[in-house]
Amino acid sequence: MFAIRANKPNSSHSNKSISSITRQEPPDFAVLAAFGAEGPARPLPGGQGGTWCADGIVLRRTGLRTETAWRAHTLNALPESDEFRVAPPVRAMDGTWTATGWEAWRLVPGTADERRVDDVVRVGRAFHAALAEVPRPDFLDERDDPWTRADRFSWGHDTASSATEQALPAREFDLVGPLLDARTPLSDDTCQVVHGDLLGNVLFADAEGLPPAVIDWPPYWRPAGWASAVAVVDALCWYGAEPGLLDRWQNVSDWRQLLVRALLYRIATHERLDREAESAYRPVVDLVLDGHWPNSAAPPASTTARAATTARAATVTEPPVETVEPAEPTEAVEGTEGTEGTEGTEGTEAVEPPEPTESAEPTEPTEPRQLPTVGPLTVSPS
Repeated sequence: MFAIRANKPNSSHSNKSISSITRQEPPDFAVLAAFGAEGPARPLPGGQGGTWCADGIVLRRTGLRTETAWRAHTLNALPESDEFRVAPPVRAMDGTWTATGWEAWRLVPGTADERRVDDVVRVGRAFHAALAEVPRPDFLDERDDPWTRADRFSWGHDTASSATEQALPAREFDLVGPLLDARTPLSDDTCQVVHGDLLGNVLFADAEGLPPAVIDWPPYWRPAGWASAVAVVDALCWYGAEPGLLDRWQNVSDWRQLLVRALLYRIATHERLDREAESAYRPVVDLVLDGHWPNSAAPPASTTARAATTARAATVTEPPVETVEPAEPTEAVEGTEGTEGTEGTEGTEAVEPPEPTESAEPTEPTEPRQLPTVGPLTVSPS
């Protein structure tokens, strides 16, 4: 049986508001004390209603203890970076990474902004470059949840894939079938540990002059470009991103094939698509399959970098001279971005995104879709 969950498909949490999901029980006094917090614990958005904060410590129930320990050790081993931050994991008072089924990490400043897709992709690429040499963790073979099963299905690695395809209702198969037909082997299938749900899990703290923070990391073993594809697909399907986003990142190796797999992954987390979900996915499926995407200006210079520069400039004692952005930039260059490399990491040779065909002020982002709320369901093969 291939169990899949009907919700807005996120890897380990939901971006829904707290009111639209079932709030789980908060950590009790013993749990808070185990991590050095006193409380009371207040709920945080996301995390499927199970993320809490007390005294600057974020807590949620653990999944696999081996995954929690691995993630904590891996994050602690990362060198400091000017391009991203992480939420430092917190040990329990006994020195372990879990206490009575809970894990914890420090609350970090910042706010998610799903409209800043280009910045999210950049931050993800820097994060994955730092993880490039991390070996594949064994717990990935043990993990069994709706998102993991959907991931395996999207890559054709699940033993129940054929039965799942046969069990799909007509509406789902109408979307999934053409994607399965379009799925072909990658020219470079080098994998590494990646973040499977970047959009909504990158926190921006521009006013403080801090680099973005990567949080809530569900690890997967996939090409680094796949994580970018998932973020782009989420932005197009659920947050009103413009189609030129597909064109802007097409220098990522095997971009179209990674988009195909990202769409399969997200659609497979639904047990049954309602009309709203179908209307969110269908135009993006058509765009990806067509492969002829609207030309787009190169990704704008990182707003995070601009904010950090502004924060540093604010320390000058003399009155700053007003700076006017040129109306038509002559060139947009990503100085540190590269294509996905043959070792499953960021390539060392920088590849510039395509030259913009027209310079224009960015359009006002549209309001995100209201995400459907459906309970967990299962599909059994016929």
